[in-house]
Amino acid sequence: MKLATFTDAAGTRIGIVAGDTIIDLAAQAPELPRDMLGFLKAGAAAMDRARKAADAGAGRIALAGVKLEAPIPNPPEFLAIGLNYADHIAETRAKPPEFPVFFNKQVTCVNAPYDPIHLPRVSKALDYEGELGFVIGRRCRRVPRGRAHEVIAGFLIVNDVSVRDWQMRAPTHTLGKSFDTHGPIGPWLVTPDEIGDPHTLELKTCVNGELRQHSNTRHLVFDCYAQIETLSTVFTLLPGMVISTGTPSGVGGALNPPQFLKTGDVVRVEIERIGHIENRIIDEPGPAF
Repeated sequence: MKLATFTDAAGTRIGIVAGDTIIDLAAQAPELPRDMLGFLKAGAAAMDRARKAADAGAGRIALAGVKLEAPIPNPPEFLAIGLNYADHIAETRAKPPEFPVFFNKQVTCVNAPYDPIHLPRVSKALDYEGELGFVIGRRCRRVPRGRAHEVIAGFLIVNDVSVRDWQMRAPTHTLGKSFDTHGPIGPWLVTPDEIGDPHTLELKTCVNGELRQHSNTRHLVFDCYAQIETLSTVFTLLPGMVISTGTPSGVGGALNPPQFLKTGDVVRVEIERIGHIENRIIDEPGPAF
């Protein structure tokens, strides 16, 4: 299934994407939570009920008539990993990590799959990072690698937008990874049965139609299951947690000369068997208070 959060005149709620339509779960399964986080917390029974609604195929709305939101607008955590493709490690001239390098993106950075990305007033070093992300589907701890697939609710696309000068000011990277709007995710959450092996997916990132990144998740240094094993050894993973798996070579800051994003640029990230997200760069709006 492709699980989406969408908005139309009737409000914001969740549905199942089927071709060029979306099945409104609020109408077809009104007993289910109307938000994705609540839906995931409801567990396997909720997922089974949604599948039955999808099989029934009723209550379809034209996809073109709704606005797709971030599949999980309010994840409890948003984690990412650095230096996780060999070619990206080479282009940054960094030492290959012997242990996964995780960092936080503050959840307030979460952005819809087709909404604008802000160019910060405090920096011109805005960069893109096309990545595969996955979402935890149930509360879990100490998950062995061989069972890690059992705790994934689904997969989505992430642009781990980075403000390079702020990123490098502290070893945690969090500030440079957490500006508002700098976490576009989506366009929907694709359940594992539709993905198959998540480590065979082609990934492309284009800027204004120019191919900048082109790789495959088979080249991950630490794959999705290894990441779950490591993280869950330390702390409890929660339903709705977003984990982004790293970016391949071709980021703007590593080009010669560097090619950082500017106002008007359009960044498109595509991943096989998921779809694409696409965001235009705009100037950061004025003060919010």
